[in-house]
Amino acid sequence: MGFTAEQECPQCGAPIVLEETDHLLLCPYCNVNSFLSAPDYFRFVLPHKVLNKDLIYVPYLRFRGCVYFCSERGTGHRIVDITRLGVPFKKFPISLGLRPQAVKMRFVAPDTEDTFLKCLLTKTELLNRAAKHSSVSAKGKIFHRAFIGEALSLIFLPLYVERGTVFDAITNKAIAKLPKDDEIFSRLSQDHRSWKLTLLATVCPQCGWNLEGERDSVVLTCGNCQTAWEASRGRFVRVDLAMMSAQETDVVYLPFWKMSAKATGVEIDSYADFIRLTNQPRAIQEQWEKQKMSFWSPAFKIRPTLFLSLLRQMNISQLQPELEEGIPKKKTYPVTLPLSEAAQTLKLAIAGSTMNKKNVFPLLPQINIRTTGATLVYLPFSKTGHEMVQKDMRVSIFRKTLEFGRYL
Repeated sequence: MGFTAEQECPQCGAPIVLEETDHLLLCPYCNVNSFLSAPDYFRFVLPHKVLNKDLIYVPYLRFRGCVYFCSERGTGHRIVDITRLGVPFKKFPISLGLRPQAVKMRFVAPDTEDTFLKCLLTKTELLNRAAKHSSVSAKGKIFHRAFIGEALSLIFLPLYVERGTVFDAITNKAIAKLPKDDEIFSRLSQDHRSWKLTLLATVCPQCGWNLEGERDSVVLTCGNCQTAWEASRGRFVRVDLAMMSAQETDVVYLPFWKMSAKATGVEIDSYADFIRLTNQPRAIQEQWEKQKMSFWSPAFKIRPTLFLSLLRQMNISQLQPELEEGIPKKKTYPVTLPLSEAAQTLKLAIAGSTMNKKNVFPLLPQINIRTTGATLVYLPFSKTGHEMVQKDMRVSIFRKTLEFGRYL
């Protein structure tokens, strides 16, 4: 279950409510759009109503996403939503429970004068805990895990101290006695003035035209110079872009990442290598030995079972469509899965495609595979009743499934 946060428009100051999956700030009052960006993850504070108190903000690290795993029984998944206390205070609540979903939070403001404690829980440690939660669904030894569609955030719970007791600033209830070492909070405090939320103007860096996208888009497009842009380190970086044209009129273009990769620990240079490794019941053709292997991944979030199915179908079929530059003039579906997360599907594509799991799965820990290039490709899907069909790949997706994926 996602949460909401409130952020002021940088142009007119109007309060705008954002969903957890939102990246684009759309102001309904002044029509100014801004893209939200942070160097690592977003930081939020829970609202309180206490006055004239010196507040202490305690960090909680939150992960929400899908954990995919490859075990002795096959490839599986589990959606995980976990929040854990980021400081070693045993008497503090270990988790925030449903609080983030019950109230509207705010982004941390650099000019806040209260004390913020340093989060000692690392992203790796939290992901390891999320992996343990996913292990409940897995049976046997686990050879590989991937965290895809993840939302990582840091949420601060406001507390205050009165007469040697620590109080919850939201409920005004006592939660713990102050430790004998009354300097413990000051030793864990950190300078939060650098936690500035970056609001990027949605202006094309190449031609100055307005960039377009939807609230949950992670890639914005420019209809003037036909380019695509992804936020990275506080600025927009150009994304290679291509499309497959369609003759039909009633189509929707869905985005996919087409990635080239370099692997060590196993040989997957050509499409023929991939067919041999995954032991596909197909006669290897001579031209496949020269055909470079391309890894395909959906560039949008969707139900995990269908996500794995699309990975398998697209990587086995190795669609080689005639591509052209530019953005489709017809309706396009937003890019909601960034390239950084699509890159984590490379091993999943191998695992999900292999026919002989007993031979290939034990190799997964020693395989190191990384992307060497990527292109965002828009493929046309025709509307047929309740489904959308890509005829070249013989893939069909229910429209309701796509809508549900927007909230993952």
